[in-house]
Amino acid sequence: MTDVTFRPIGVIHSPFANPAGMPIQPSSARGTQGTIELEPVFLNCLADLSGFSHLILIYHFHLSEGYTCRLRPFLDSEERGLFATRAPRRPNPLGLSIVRLQRIEGTTLYIEDLDILDGTPLLDIKPYVPQFDAPDSEISIGWLQKNLDALADARSDGRFTR
Repeated sequence: MTDVTFRPIGVIHSPFANPAGMPIQPSSARGTQGTIELEPVFLNCLADLSGFSHLILIYHFHLSEGYTCRLRPFLDSEERGLFATRAPRRPNPLGLSIVRLQRIEGTTLYIEDLDILDGTPLLDIKPYVPQFDAPDSEISIGWLQKNLDALADARSDGRFTR
């Protein structure tokens, strides 16, 4: 396979300067506010985005290095296969979060429900559309089903950063 290279389109700003203690998913970061500062060249790319209440952010876990195929995720005491987790140490350290869009001013997007480290490079933005992104059929969430009650209070302990 050939290498693939991405160039950030902007940077995400949040109140989280350190991975330790930050929420591990947007659903445990309700009300947490931040901003996205896009590169000026992308101003026209924001046309029509303000009509969407939620955005999918794809970003680079810039403090994550290396990976292991088995690890202990935040919401479990057992080791799990990497691809059955959302741990940031991955062969391609990409993150995905669905956040609420508050408003857009120039190339600054004001967002909330933010679970992302301050200074994180943003790779892409997509509008969240439930009819596209939330299957309405039966969904199985594997080992996580028994641990979801801990999600609201789950916080990173920094184990997946350099």
